[in-house]
Order: sequence, then C-alpha cells, then structure tokens
Amino acid sequence: MPSTLTTVDVSAPTESSSPAVSWGPIVAGAFAASTLTFILMLLGSGLGLSMVSPWSGSGASVTTFAVSTAVWLIVVQWLSSALGGYLAGRLRTKWVGIHTDEVFFRDTAHGFLAWALATLLVAGVLGTALSAAIGTGVQAASTVASGAAMGASAGAAANAGSASTNDATSYFVDTLFRPADPARLAAANPESDAAATAQASRILIASAAAGEISADDKTYLSRLVAARTGLSEADATARVDAVIARAQDAKVKAQQAADTARKAGATFSLIGALSLVVGAFIASAAAALGGRQRDEEEAIFLTNR
Repeated sequence: MPSTLTTVDVSAPTESSSPAVSWGPIVAGAFAASTLTFILMLLGSGLGLSMVSPWSGSGASVTTFAVSTAVWLIVVQWLSSALGGYLAGRLRTKWVGIHTDEVFFRDTAHGFLAWALATLLVAGVLGTALSAAIGTGVQAASTVASGAAMGASAGAAANAGSASTNDATSYFVDTLFRPADPARLAAANPESDAAATAQASRILIASAAAGEISADDKTYLSRLVAARTGLSEADATARVDAVIARAQDAKVKAQQAADTARKAGATFSLIGALSLVVGAFIASAAAALGGRQRDEEEAIFLTNR
C-alpha cells in the first residue's frame, strides 16, 4: 500500500510592528492630570485660607483643618488621576490581533504611566508654584496651632540664637566674679542696669538649658533683684519664682508645639502617600475603562457603517 507524504507548512509567528506603549496618550493624560491638580490645589488653598482665622474662636480648629486637608488631597488625586488615566486609555490606537487580557493589561499600564509622569511633573516642575500657592495657608494653620507658645518663647529664643561662642561662657565667668553682696554691683554701676540685666539673662538661659535653676543661682538672682528694685528679699524671691515658672511654662508650650508640628508632619506624609496610592489605582482603572470604551465605540461604528 503506497504511503502518502503530506507536507505541512508551519508559518513562524511574526512580531507586531506597533509598539505596546503609546507615549502620546500617556503624555497627554499626564499633562491633563497635572493641570487639573494645579487648579484643584489652588482651589483647596483658597478654601483653606477661608477656614483659618488669626482671631481666637474664629475659623475652623486645627483638627478640622487637618482632616479637611487630608480629604482634599485624596479628592485631588482621585479627580486628576481619573482624568489623566481615562485620556491615556481612550486616546491610544487600537491594538489588532491582541488578546483581551493583554489589552486590559496594556491599558492599565498606560494609566499607571500617565499617573507616574503627572506626579513627576507636579513634584518637579509645578512644585515651586504649588508651594507658593499653599504656603500661606499652611503657615497660617501652623500659626494658629502654636502661636501662643511661640510668642511666649520668642524672647528667649532670640537671646539664645543671637548669643556668640564667647557669650556661651559668660555665665561661667559670672560665677567666678559674683560679689558676695549684689548691692556692690549696683554701687559699682549706679547709672546702668545693663550689667545686672545681662547677668540675670545669662542665668535664666543657662537654667532653661539645664532644665532647672540651681539653689545658688536662685539665691543670687533674688538678691540681685532685691538690690536693683528695692524689694525685700522675700518679695524678690517670689518675683524670681514667678518668672522662672513662666519661663518653664513657655518652654513646655514650645515643646508641645514642636511635638504637634512633628505629628502633623508625619500624618501629612502618610496621608500624602495614601493619596498617591489611591491616585495610581484610579488612573489605572480609568485607563482600562477608557480603552474598553474606545474599542467598543469603534466596533459599534464599524458594525453600523
């Protein structure tokens, strides 16, 4: 029985000439998302300034302002990412001969790339403009949060910040040359209180840095105040105690304000990261939606033509 040989031609798969990434739609979506982000941030800055007031009891609280800022950041990412991703998916050219799952993946990737490029544009190119736009609102909010503490400690901070390296050792020099009777210091400088004031300032600064005032410093400061003001030593001691208590209270308030600012900064960073993650997800989903609608609309058009 004769055998029949059959030749089967197997054609090798050919690579598609169209690239999988369409940078045109990605760039267009990124620019659209960046522009919308800038507009929404300006709008949010205006709303934030209307919420903050320097007058006590007026405007929103710091907690309300922080929560509103967090919500607005997520809203900005939601809207801008949705617009950029949708445009990136809707504007790309149709891929022919590609499986549906691959089309979905490519559309999702296009939305993610559009979001990533828009984020870089906002952070790099528009960062300075955004900082200038919202900087006033952030400064006003921080002033409302820590205005009292900063006002109470401004004088001590100015004195500490303006002290030179030589002034840092002036307190220890003072301890070497303190007179046994502070009245002698007044007699030596009858027309000027500068020496006594400078010495008292250095004692208070050194005590604030150490966290407490030593018994010797407190006794000498009380006697110095008594010699300069004419008060009795008991009254001078009471005045010194009151001033030290106020200085300690100002220090505590300044520390609380610094801790509040630290927590606010950490919370803002976490919320900012969360909003970016939300934006990446929304951009990817919007691009998949836009790409699917584009293919469906084209299929309907070709069917009805």
